[in-house]
Amino acid sequence: MTTFGVPELEDLAGSIDGGLDGTSVLVRVDFNVPMSDGEITDDLRMRAALPTLTWLQEQGATVTACSHRGRPKGEPNPEFSMDPVRKHLASIAPGVKLLENLRFNAGETKNDPAFVQQLIQGHDAYVNDAFGASHREHASIVGPPQHLPSAAGRLLAKEVDVLLGVRENPRRPLVAVMGGAKVSDKLGVIEALLGIVDHIIVGGGMAFTFLKAQGHEIGDSLLEEEMVEACGRMLESGKIHLPEDITALGGGGKLFDPDAGGEVRQAGVNLAPGWMGVDIGPYSAALFSDLILDAGTVLWNGPMGVFEDPRFEAGTKVVADAMAETRAFTVVGGGDSAAAAKQFGVDGDVSHVSTGGGASLELLEQGDLPGLQALRS
Repeated sequence: MTTFGVPELEDLAGSIDGGLDGTSVLVRVDFNVPMSDGEITDDLRMRAALPTLTWLQEQGATVTACSHRGRPKGEPNPEFSMDPVRKHLASIAPGVKLLENLRFNAGETKNDPAFVQQLIQGHDAYVNDAFGASHREHASIVGPPQHLPSAAGRLLAKEVDVLLGVRENPRRPLVAVMGGAKVSDKLGVIEALLGIVDHIIVGGGMAFTFLKAQGHEIGDSLLEEEMVEACGRMLESGKIHLPEDITALGGGGKLFDPDAGGEVRQAGVNLAPGWMGVDIGPYSAALFSDLILDAGTVLWNGPMGVFEDPRFEAGTKVVADAMAETRAFTVVGGGDSAAAAKQFGVDGDVSHVSTGGGASLELLEQGDLPGLQALRS
């Protein structure tokens, strides 16, 4: 039994007479991998599931994996077929069967009991190893544990152990680096983190709503007007560090199109109309880097700017390099942060790269997930 009260694989084997030899085990995985031109561009999530799949096979179980991919809106769509994933899986985990995209059936996202019965038919046990989907009350996540002996897979257990460790018993100072586009996406987790962190670094598009709350002019930068008051309240904690300079795009320039003209300049935190903040400036990047280098634990979720555009990658790269250089225990919270860590070649130099962006945020905010609650039932 894990420290968070969820059965592990060994508990599952012990709960079945004769163990797992000869049984059929349904494993919920998160193989929602990035694709380009029909090819997988990053198989991190697939490789992360191998310890669970291999262990089950070594116990003599027949293993059937199931996953969603994309948002096919509850009906079959060739664009989101699992065929390319199935082909790659066969090369890294021979003998593991992979079902078609769970979201081809509307019953998956609706948590339809009939779809749950369809999924578990012919199976003797269930394992949830899909951390990246365990914050959703979907049929394949919360349904099977109501009917089959169930357990957390190795990946799910590791993710929860690491993230709850950051939440409940971090080495200090604890620094959270929060970026991305919208405050509204991360309001709850920022409010929760304010009670446990020593510092919160805020960058990315969400920083401009905080800057607006401080009374700064932000030009044409991303703004969530309805979040300004909440940002003002959070700033009263004294723990939030905002950019002190900005890389801005103006003069009719366009993101992801260096040939569109326009001008890129370094500026203070007050921007004139027609100028859009697209990255933290070099002074801010250095300040943020120093906080990371002096930390005991660092949690990073969200880029500092539009790092996908080479003109605006500098701030995120400095943070990524600091994550690699610091002696702190470092956690990259999935999603765009994991993509940035890989892009800048530091993914192998951090302590833990999460496979779930939304799930990691909800776990940090709530201390639990629907998928974990289901396994305790």
